[in-house]
Amino acid sequence: MAINKNSNGYTFTFAILMVVVVGTLLAVASQGLKSRQDKNTSDKKMINILSAIKVEATRENAQEMFDTYVVESKIISGKDISAAAFDVDIQKEFRDKNLKLSDRNYPLYICEKNGSRYYVIPVVGTGLWGPIWGFVALESDYKTIYGATFDHKGETPGLGAEIKQGFYSDQYAGEMVADTSGTFLPIVVVKDGSGKGMNSKVDGITGGTITSKGVEEMTTRTLAVYVNYFNALNN
Repeated sequence: MAINKNSNGYTFTFAILMVVVVGTLLAVASQGLKSRQDKNTSDKKMINILSAIKVEATRENAQEMFDTYVVESKIISGKDISAAAFDVDIQKEFRDKNLKLSDRNYPLYICEKNGSRYYVIPVVGTGLWGPIWGFVALESDYKTIYGATFDHKGETPGLGAEIKQGFYSDQYAGEMVADTSGTFLPIVVVKDGSGKGMNSKVDGITGGTITSKGVEEMTTRTLAVYVNYFNALNN
């Protein structure tokens, strides 16, 4: 029996089939795109963690380098300390204003390089135009900053966006986050040029005061939690 391609039934059936086929193709494409996006996000996170301990990595070798230098990761405090530290989305938790500070998860990445151990701490905050974040690495004394890296989503190029540049983040190396008694020492961002030297100060970005102060706020708020944790380990 010949199919009447001019009938309403044929037209309707053909339309249904096309919707199903196109929908399936779009779903497959969307899933593939999401997988690539998730991998890019994961690779960038690993690259930034390694950057805090002054190890350069690329998207091509990020996983290999991460597995080489990061020997342990854990959540030191929070609502779900049994979760995988790498999977914690601290930016999402920071945006959730209904989440109590005590319920936020605080990941810690323990790294080894050339026989030395470093503790990498993620930080997150708000700049002038949106989210800012970074990673700060402490030396094995739990007090001295070994390295730091910062990034942003939409700060002004040439101004607040400069927090991601080495000339800014390199200032943190050698600064102390706690004194010999374990008392927390915030790293203050200053505008008067007095940030040179190891004095718990760094020079802010010219023209990027709000972003610079955002870095100060997020490092102060977050590092204080970790200093308390390290103090408890020493007692």
